[in-house]
Amino acid sequence: MKAKTRAQLERLVAELSEFRPTTKVRKSISLKSQIVEEIKNLLSQYKVLAIASIEGVSSFESKRIYRKLAEYGVLVKLYKNNLMLRALRELGAENLDELARYCSGSNVFLFTNMNPFELAKLLETVVEYRFAKPNEVVDFDLELAPGPTDIKPGPSMSLFGKLKIPTQVREGVIWIAKDTKVLKRGDKVTPELGSLLRKLGIRVVPVKVRLKAVYEGGYLYLPEHLKIDYEKFKSDLMAAIGISKTLALELAFPVPELMPELVARAQRIAVELATSVGYITPETVNAAISKALTSAYALAQAISGKVDLGISVPTAPTTTPREEKKEEPEEEEEKKEVSEEEVAEGIASLFG
Repeated sequence: MKAKTRAQLERLVAELSEFRPTTKVRKSISLKSQIVEEIKNLLSQYKVLAIASIEGVSSFESKRIYRKLAEYGVLVKLYKNNLMLRALRELGAENLDELARYCSGSNVFLFTNMNPFELAKLLETVVEYRFAKPNEVVDFDLELAPGPTDIKPGPSMSLFGKLKIPTQVREGVIWIAKDTKVLKRGDKVTPELGSLLRKLGIRVVPVKVRLKAVYEGGYLYLPEHLKIDYEKFKSDLMAAIGISKTLALELAFPVPELMPELVARAQRIAVELATSVGYITPETVNAAISKALTSAYALAQAISGKVDLGISVPTAPTTTPREEKKEEPEEEEEKKEVSEEEVAEGIASLFG
């Protein structure tokens, strides 16, 4: 090797050894550190972190879904999974290994202060729609309503005809003449129908973000933990309230919600007790006198055949049977003997 060539080579090696691509690397590290700090700040502001998959959701539908969630106070962020785990690790989050199982694939991270059950219910209701794809099986019925379209007459007329959709041409556009069902549950979307629905701007297939896990205070909730039959829960709650109320009334548990019923019940029992023992009060006088008269009449009827009372004793009305059996002679009821105790009780009722 010539001396000149060797000198050039040595100079080149020296220049390369002095070169350090530090600027680009440092910028990348700095940017990641900033993102981690941003995540940590969000985790300190919001109590709940949710991981949701956006696989199969286009950017058009996802943006609309994010805007709807924002109306409910849910902040949606798209971070790399490893940066999210790094931020949680630096914060000393618990059950991080379990959470890491769900930090894979195309995810978005939801920050909110609503409880996990409310969030899961909200994600089920926030839905957007996309165009149907050819050969896609649908789980709904689709009917096209009559009216104008934005499609001008031309090759598209044959498309309507092939799908057996009655049309008319009015005002320079194609009109659908009457209600026409073009899809039933379980049908496949044909390429012709998919093309027509796209031309009509009809999005019929529902799409939504799929909840994978919810993290709150070190606890991990999976979607199956958060599904609640709200009607059954309401029914069970009302039944529990009814049982608790009945038990509290039986125990005379003095809470403000039950005091009116407890007072009314206590008053009714007190009146019944006072009436039964003949204790006269303005509330019991009518019932006490009525009971005394009933006892007196019963006693008078019982002893009228044995003692001359000197008064007419009213008798209880007798009832005659509807049908009398001829073959069986009527037997006279034996009069019951009245004990001395019953006589004493009747006299005591008469004179208080």
